[in-house]
Amino acid sequence: MKISFHGAARTVTGSKHIIHLKNEKKILLDCGLFQGLGRETLALNKHFGFDPLDITYVVISHAHIDHIGLLPKLVAEGYQGPIYCTDATEDLAKIMLLDSAKIQESDVNHINKQRAREGRELIEPLYTIEDANKVFPLFKPIPYNTPTQIDEDVELLYTDSGHILGSAAVNLKINQEGKTKRITFSGDLGRYRDVILRSPQNFPQADIILLESTYGDKLHEDIKPMIDDLLAQVEHTCIEKKGKLIIPAFSVGRTQELLYALNRLELEGRLPALKYYVDSPLSQKATNIIKDHPECFNASVQKMLKRDEDVFDFKGLEFIESAEESMALNDNRSPCVIISASGMAEAGRVKHHILHNIENSRNTILIVGYCEPQSLGARLAKGNPEVSIFGKRFQVKAEVAEIKSMSAHGDYEDMSQWLACQDEKEVEKIFLVHGEYEVQQNFKARLLRKGFRDVEIPAQHQSIGIG
Repeated sequence: MKISFHGAARTVTGSKHIIHLKNEKKILLDCGLFQGLGRETLALNKHFGFDPLDITYVVISHAHIDHIGLLPKLVAEGYQGPIYCTDATEDLAKIMLLDSAKIQESDVNHINKQRAREGRELIEPLYTIEDANKVFPLFKPIPYNTPTQIDEDVELLYTDSGHILGSAAVNLKINQEGKTKRITFSGDLGRYRDVILRSPQNFPQADIILLESTYGDKLHEDIKPMIDDLLAQVEHTCIEKKGKLIIPAFSVGRTQELLYALNRLELEGRLPALKYYVDSPLSQKATNIIKDHPECFNASVQKMLKRDEDVFDFKGLEFIESAEESMALNDNRSPCVIISASGMAEAGRVKHHILHNIENSRNTILIVGYCEPQSLGARLAKGNPEVSIFGKRFQVKAEVAEIKSMSAHGDYEDMSQWLACQDEKEVEKIFLVHGEYEVQQNFKARLLRKGFRDVEIPAQHQSIGIG
């Protein structure tokens, strides 16, 4: 048996890992899109590094695009087996993939107009809306904490990982030649003090663990200062400078955290009387799905629901749907808050909002989550005086601020707490995935000090035997 790593290997996006069984079966853990890696991104997404026809099963950890975003391409290239996920992940994945396909088609149309004018060969999108729709009949939802025999050799158990709605750690028992190998894939781990979701659950003893490591060398700040920091940015930009506060935010997870925080400020009587726009049809759909799954909320949110029936709504909130309404925001000079996807500012409507507002010092661009080093969000956060957007150079005259505590990823203490249910002597190997290499090296040293015997950081397309 072996595991090969075809994404999120010494980088943070594109999660794809294959467990190769001795009977030639292959289990693909996640099928994510690479994001924010500059010129390398397209080439990485075009070539899997494996043949989709060889895959026997697909098991998904959660619905973020860097974990599911290449499923339409996988199916278009021949995969027709089951795609296992949780119930909430299925609901979110459908809207996420349709939105991703729409972006693929739109971006290619935009690029092809320029290529046609230059007499260059036209390009094809990675996949289409039609390809995305072909994925949905393959979804096989499984409830949390329900051992499920997916065939005579493989048992699957999902445990809540507390990252986003429906997110799960994948726990597999694989029987080969009379021996059982216990393999756990963390997916993305959430926080034990998350403002909305339940904490990550304990998981069964594992022999092999594939562990995310995004924040393997960092500690997050407490949530209370985050709300105060958000209020300070709103007051500074919209009240004092009378400008626009532009917040790039992922449609699933981060947007709802922001809405929940703003709702809390209203309940506390501290929310400034402004217009708060969520400019992302996907964010609106995702928020509605999240409202439909209150069973995933933590005890604090459950308690708040007893006195506030909608913890994601407040005075002044408006969801923007049409492209015309979105463009009109750029002509609106009134102070306001605009929350728009994507979180790394690499795609979607937020790039247009940044483009139209970046050269005005009254405005602020607020980064509220992890950004790949080459993404627009990261380049802004680094303090670059000039950035390129859609091929044009812009002077960064708007303020750029960060709230670093708003992460749906656990820090090294969260990940250590998640591992605390394990007997280190029984864990044969930990593979660190979904992290930057330097961070992973620091986290590896920390895990070795905690008593884990063997920690490895696989490279892209590397294949490693596990017995």
